[in-house]
Amino acid sequence: MSDHLLIVDDDADLRELLADYLGRNDFRVSAVADGRGLWAALEREPVDLVILDLMLPGDDGLVLCRNLRARSRIPIIMLTARGDETDRIVGLEMGADDYLPKPFNPRELLARIKGVLRRSRNPVGEPGEVKCFHFAGWTLDVAARQLVAPDGVLIPLGASEYRLLRVFLEHPQRVLNRDQLLDFTQGREAAPFDRSIDVQVSRLRRRLSDDPREAAMIKTVRNEGYLLTVQVRPEY
Repeated sequence: MSDHLLIVDDDADLRELLADYLGRNDFRVSAVADGRGLWAALEREPVDLVILDLMLPGDDGLVLCRNLRARSRIPIIMLTARGDETDRIVGLEMGADDYLPKPFNPRELLARIKGVLRRSRNPVGEPGEVKCFHFAGWTLDVAARQLVAPDGVLIPLGASEYRLLRVFLEHPQRVLNRDQLLDFTQGREAAPFDRSIDVQVSRLRRRLSDDPREAAMIKTVRNEGYLLTVQVRPEY
């Protein structure tokens, strides 16, 4: 059965255009105008990916993204205003898997959809069916997508945080630049001045109680990128 996409946008013309284009590319598509429509659609039938506009009547896209991520792991692509980097970064922090500034070419949205769906089903690199990664007293349970602290407390991870941590654990003690991290986690090249990876690294450090001013697990290498400094033991 074709993947089911849900478009949430209050622009009726754009909803119709995207529904027609994505339908001609072998997706099943539903389209609604606001948050009420979103929750009603999710109750009716399963959805494989949500395309969520930032500016909506009632609850805006950021609120809906946060609430949806708290309930579900459904992949989310946010549509944001052109050039507003703050909205894009906040969207990723709220749990969005990718973003696309308006106006955009529908072909680019199609590519982003396929990339997000592929990554959601085949998480970063799958090195030989690893079940868990152990590092510095922490454990990342791959099957459950759960991070367990040294004291046994479960630490919640958003989709982007999980993928970023997986990348570091699969490439320990190796400097990874921003372009590489974007390619590994989002399947795309970095745009000029795209600092979203910096924000995601900062957020992941907080999850790991990692103070970059001290001997950090994730070290900033000036003018080069980031380095996971600890040893990693994969469990198969």
